[in-house]
This record gives sequence, structure tokens and C-alpha cells, in this order.
Amino acid sequence: MRYLFSTLAGFALLSSGLFGQYGYWQQKVDYVMDIDFDVRKHQYDGKQTLTYTNNSPDTLHQVFYHLYFNAFQPNSMMDTRSRTIEDADGRVADRISKLSEDEMGYIRVSSLTQDGEALSPVTEGTILEVKLADPILPGQSTVLEMEWEAQVPVQIRRSGRNSAEGISYSMSQWYPKLAEYDYQGWHANPYIAREFHGVWGDFDVTIHINRDYIIGGTGYLQNPEEIGYGYAPDPGRRPKKLSWHFKAPNVHDFMWGADPDYLHTTLERSNGTVLHFFYQEEEEYRENWEALPEIMNRAFDYIEENYGPYPYDQYTFIQGGDGGMEYPMGTLITGRRRLASLVGVSIHELMHTWYQMLMATDEARYAWMDEGFTSWASSEVGNWLKSEGVMPGEPLENPHNYGGLRGFRTTGMQEPLSVHADHFRTNAAYGVGSYVKGAVWLEQLRYIIGEEAFKSTMLRYYWQWRFKHPTVEDFVRVAEKESGFELDWYKEYWVNTTHAADYQVEGVSLEGRQTRIQLSQEGTMPMPLEIMVELKDGSQQWFYTAPRMMRGTKAQPEYAGNWTVLPDWPWTHPEYSFLIDVPFDQVKSVTIDPRGRMFDDNLENNTLTP
Repeated sequence: MRYLFSTLAGFALLSSGLFGQYGYWQQKVDYVMDIDFDVRKHQYDGKQTLTYTNNSPDTLHQVFYHLYFNAFQPNSMMDTRSRTIEDADGRVADRISKLSEDEMGYIRVSSLTQDGEALSPVTEGTILEVKLADPILPGQSTVLEMEWEAQVPVQIRRSGRNSAEGISYSMSQWYPKLAEYDYQGWHANPYIAREFHGVWGDFDVTIHINRDYIIGGTGYLQNPEEIGYGYAPDPGRRPKKLSWHFKAPNVHDFMWGADPDYLHTTLERSNGTVLHFFYQEEEEYRENWEALPEIMNRAFDYIEENYGPYPYDQYTFIQGGDGGMEYPMGTLITGRRRLASLVGVSIHELMHTWYQMLMATDEARYAWMDEGFTSWASSEVGNWLKSEGVMPGEPLENPHNYGGLRGFRTTGMQEPLSVHADHFRTNAAYGVGSYVKGAVWLEQLRYIIGEEAFKSTMLRYYWQWRFKHPTVEDFVRVAEKESGFELDWYKEYWVNTTHAADYQVEGVSLEGRQTRIQLSQEGTMPMPLEIMVELKDGSQQWFYTAPRMMRGTKAQPEYAGNWTVLPDWPWTHPEYSFLIDVPFDQVKSVTIDPRGRMFDDNLENNTLTP
């Protein structure tokens, strides 16, 4: 593992508690799990040995586990929320309420001990509440041993059996998973619909399943010579089982998919990373899946150069799930897609590696830092692939969906990005906010601080915060250090409010031998402005003003050949004007943000022709 060992060494220093009460710390978990699967009943028995290290400055008297499969039961919180929200996700809707006993999901813990002493956990929906026999002191570890039984629900959301595309098992959120404890305390969020938060650790997982099933997922297969593929069951007797043994170092979740009809192909990249592909070979989609490996190989080239190296030895694309969902070292994606769609979902889920699987932000609080950053980067990767001729279509100057956000704002449904992922009033508000507004956050930051500072920000963010749990403040500090600007105002406006900029060219007038340009701030969010004055001879002059509280000026962009920096514009002042040494009769037009990199609520007032 080329990058992993050095990364783990740095991670070990951080997780050792050396930074103390007033510095950075994070918890550590190590899972050893043994799963015995009954494919006839869609049930399995599990054993888990979990070593939990408390690197916090706090003494812990209790712990919590997530029991995600319990959400797939009639009258669960997920079921009720889906039936009462005004714009239900069609994949869920009222389907959970109609599940029979043999179709629903559950995880039932039968025993739990702490260092050999029996505990009495209490199940509350999708959360297991555990009062410890002995408190875990700062810097101490404890061993929690558990046995449980589970039933895989009919495929509804992310996890499940017998998907619409005929995949037998999409096994995500399938095991009792210890909840995260950080500087804000426990995060024992019930599973309602969306995002997750996990503890870094090593996973050692053995799955015993009928020998005709093929498994792909998180982690490195330890015993490939014992497994093999293509073993059909012997008619007339129960098929024998094979034991699939996986290890995954330094991840915060573990996913797998299983199906008897998986075709397994691989591509080894020039740097040794192996890409795995598990899918059902269907005539209509075969060519698309056959084309996917080389396209993703090229995508990796661009991603690693611009956003940081992939730190594991393999990544796996698995047909399964209900759309596309990211996990450490792999993804579950639906496979009956045209090529552009298959590539698009693969790029998006792969990019989650950089902005969730390697960052482990609290997705419930910062869903937009995961989905938004991923959406932004996916558009950049897709645009590059088009420019290289790897994908059909013409690259766009700005591939990010400013128009979608602008249109949604007119509905009155928008909510601040600071809303907890499960508590948005509508799915639409969550979706547009997390995916679209989150992506615009990054593209607009590029406009604010400039290309060079932005590129170094993205790489420094990777190197400084991978294998940790960054917050929005952590990202903003990286951008401030790389740009030299003060950017807390940008975070506060864009994340904690629904305000947006709306600037207008108010007037262009003669003033002696010069021309005065008058601007006004119609919106409620201050922004730096690029103003282009086009003259009648075809030449251009560019002018720039920044909010005073930004405390800096970005470098001259390559596209602005004639660049003048104007005095700062205090956000308290609704109007601003400046003089240019050009006669009034030579001015053809004045345009605010002609390249469309700033989000502006109303584009119709951005240009004035005298």
C-alpha cells in the first residue's frame, strides 16, 4: 500500500491522545466480525469483537450502536417520516409500511459483554443504548463482544435483498456499528433517511455464504485461493459454504455485495492500484460495463493529480443498491444505465472517496461538504474527460448548476445548509442545498480567492485533513491560509443563511472627460466583484472591488488582460461608484461578473449598455 503506511503513521500520532484536551483527538475502533449467512431465509448470525480506544479527554460511561436494518420495519421513524414528508423519496414512499415479517429488516442483539462482563443493552429503534460496566478513562481501551442475528430487508433504500435489477444482496449498514463520539459528544442519530458518521478503525470480516455466491466490497480478500468462482451448487443437497475473509485498514465503514451471477473483471493501473468491477452480464449493458474500466482509469489520473493520491491498493465498483452510494474502498451502483449515466454515477461515487471516505466529516451536520464537494469535483472530472475525448460531449466553461440553485430559490423552499440532514422540511431542500448549493460554494470560492490559491487549498485540505473529521471551520482555515484572505463572512452567509448576492449596474454617465460607473447592491450577501467594461473598439478593461472585511485582493486572473484594483466596498454601503479614464461615448457596455463565476440572484441587471 503505497501511501497508506505513512498516512497511518501520522494518524496513529493524532489518535494517541498526545494533543490533549485542548488539541485535536479522535476515537479508534477495531472490528473483528464473523458472519454466517442463510440465503434461504435471508438471515445471518453475527459475532463481533470490537476494541474501542477512548482518545478523548472525557470519561465514557456509556456507548451507542447503530442498528440500521431496524429502520426497515413498519412504523419505524424512517417509515413514518417518508409517509409524512410532503415530497417523499419514491424509492421509499410507503413501501416500508407494507413489509411483511419475512420482508422487513432487523438486527437483534442477543448478548454483549465488556471485557468479559455481561451488559444489558436497550434497543430504541435504530439505536442500541449501552450502559458500561466500567467507565472508559481517557487513553484507555475496552473490548466489547457481541452476538446478534439479523434479517436483510427487501431492497428499499441502499441496503437490501433482491434489488430491482436482480442483485441478491446489497450489504451496507448491515452490522451493529459503534456511534461516533467527538468534541460535541455522542452522535447517536436515528436512521431516518440520509447521512452517516463513523469512527476510524481496522476491519477484519469473515463471511460464510453458499459457495455459488460471489462477493465484492470493502477491504482486501485474504484467501482468494480458497474461494474461486463458478462453483455451482450440487442439486439434491444443501450447497456447501465458502468463507470470504476480508481486511480493511483505517476505514470507517464496511460494505459488500453478493450475487451468484456477478461477472468480476479487473484493471490494474500503472501505479499498481487495482480497479474491480462486479456486475451482471446483460446484453443491453455489456458494452457500457466493458468500457467503464478504462474510463475510470483515466478519471483516476485526473483526480489524483488535482485532489490527492488514492491511499489504498484497490477500489471496487459493484452493481447493487438503489442508485449510487459511496463506501470505503468501493461503491454500490445500479448497472442498467446508458454509458454516460454509468460513467457519471461511477465518477460521483468515486469522488466521495476524497470528500467523505478519506475525510469522515459528520455528514448529518455537513452533508454539503460531502455531497456538494463531491458534486463539484465530479463535474470537473467529467468536464476534463470530455475535453480529452474520453467521454462524448463538449466541455463547458462552467459545468456547475448555478441555474438550478437560482431557480429553486424562487420557490421559497430553500433552507440554510446548517440544518441537520434529516431535519430539512422537504427532500428537495436537502437535495438542492447539499448537492447544488454545496457545489456552488466551492466554485464560488474559486472565484473569490483565485485559481492558484484555490488549487492549493484543495490539495492542502486533502493532506492536512485526510483520515480525520474536518468541519467547515477547518476547511475555511485552509482556504484562508492559502489565500491570505479572511473568509469567515463567506461561510456565515452561504452556510448559515439563505442570503445571496444581487448586484446591479445602476448607471453609466459622463463626468468631465471620464466615465462614472454606478453600482448598487440589491441582494443581502456581499461579494467581491469583477466588472468588465467593453469599449466600442472591441477592447476590454477589467475592474475589481472586494468587500472590506475580506482583507485582501485576489491575483489578476489570466483572462483579464487590463486589470485595475479599486478601493474596497464596505458591505454596509448599498451603492458604489468609480471613475474610468475613458470618454463616455467610447463605452459599449458594463457587465458585472461576465464569466458567471459569482452566484447572483438576478442576472438581468448585471449588464448596462449606455
